[in-house]
Amino acid sequence: MENRKIKLSILDQSIVSKGLSAREALQQTIAIARLGDKLGFTRFWVSEHHNMATIAGSAPEVLMVKLADATEQIRIGSGGIMLPNHSALKVAENFRMLEALFPGRIDLGMGRAPGGDRLTSYLLNPSNEFSDEGYVQQLDYLQLFFTDTASSERGRILAVPQAATAPMQWMLSSSSGGSSKLASKYGMGLAVAKFINGHAQPDMVADYKNAFVPSEQFPEPAALVAIMVVCADSEEKAGQMRKVLDYRFVQMEKGNFDPIGSYEEIKDYVFSPLEQERIKANANRVISGTPDKVKEEITKLADDFGVDEIMATTMTTTFEDRKHSFELLAEAFALRNTAQQENR
Repeated sequence: MENRKIKLSILDQSIVSKGLSAREALQQTIAIARLGDKLGFTRFWVSEHHNMATIAGSAPEVLMVKLADATEQIRIGSGGIMLPNHSALKVAENFRMLEALFPGRIDLGMGRAPGGDRLTSYLLNPSNEFSDEGYVQQLDYLQLFFTDTASSERGRILAVPQAATAPMQWMLSSSSGGSSKLASKYGMGLAVAKFINGHAQPDMVADYKNAFVPSEQFPEPAALVAIMVVCADSEEKAGQMRKVLDYRFVQMEKGNFDPIGSYEEIKDYVFSPLEQERIKANANRVISGTPDKVKEEITKLADDFGVDEIMATTMTTTFEDRKHSFELLAEAFALRNTAQQENR
């Protein structure tokens, strides 16, 4: 276990914390991307959410331009583009543009959840059928556009600009079944969203690998697990950060998405028996503690799922706590040392 080489990545949702503007939240996302680049994280993904005032990340493909321009080596991606919200051709052109601007550094992580409510999803794409068949057709179209093989009776249909390389395609999935099977069928990478479904099991990755059809991008299967991580110097501080996260989950399940200002606001809050049950149900969505403990749990998670990459998403009440959590993670896994060795 000591010699286990695990790649770490970051998923950021541009959370608008209490007292912040959306612009300030986006500036924090850019700062975390720069930090991740400096510390040796492998990739930095941003999410797509709609009709939520507490999340500024509604257009990952736009934000990715700034993030890629502000960094040097870290891969920049979407975690993900909610494909049914968009035209497949527009997604292909957006990501070809990104790949043309930043060749070899772009990930197209995609999923089928609305990223909000169904009405908003319909308004984003009025042709959205909310059907399995429609989603698969979009995936088929996307492959045609990325390989320049799309055509109609009127001739070829090109996704422009033309680019020498294509973005790496990843399928997001939070449970066994449809999406992980599609990742196998299309030869995509698989990103398991354990931070959404704490009960996601290792058989998701095993089934994906067993059914995997090699592609030009992925001759071999590639999988990562995304989980919520909060890391602090002391158990006391980590416990405070975890209580805020537990409180946030409980409130969100009640439909309350109001931002939390600080631990001080909720430190005396006593969870009801029902809330404690919900906290227990959500426990597997989060890894928290001091660096040694977090490293041990992340390594076990990677071993259990048979992956060599873990993607951390971190929600804290202060920007400094979030930055420091990633700094502690990078130090625990010696990311900079690993990156320096690989670049020699």
